[in-house]
Amino acid sequence: MRRTLFTVLAIAVVGAIAVGPAAGAKGTTVLIRHQVVGCHAWSANGGPFKAALTLQLAQGASATIVNNDVMAHKLVQTGGAKVAIVKLPSTMMDMSHEFSGPGVMAHMGASIRVTFAKAGVYTFMTRAGEDYMKGMATKGEDNVLKLKVVVS
Repeated sequence: MRRTLFTVLAIAVVGAIAVGPAAGAKGTTVLIRHQVVGCHAWSANGGPFKAALTLQLAQGASATIVNNDVMAHKLVQTGGAKVAIVKLPSTMMDMSHEFSGPGVMAHMGASIRVTFAKAGVYTFMTRAGEDYMKGMATKGEDNVLKLKVVVS
């Protein structure tokens, strides 16, 4: 029984490593978090948190971006063909008055979906809002989150 369980777990781990955190035929999930050094970073599909990410997606795929930071964030497209950005439903009311538009993730748990209809290279960055919580200590310059999406 233990040998069978070990074998199943080993196969699952090898399969997860083979798939990797950044590739996705149908889509991917990107999570923004708060951190002490650099203030915030993001991760694709549970991979390492970084200030800059590169994703590879299939044409027609989507990326869901979830804000788990104490700060509001706005996704801004800086290059590539125009994409569809949709704000996903949330149970919290948007309290950020400094941002507007579909790329706004105004609170923790807010999310958007970006759909890539055409093949090409797309670039994005985020603009961070004000801290929601007083006394949040960070070290160093705030990261400017950058995202490159290669769609084929």
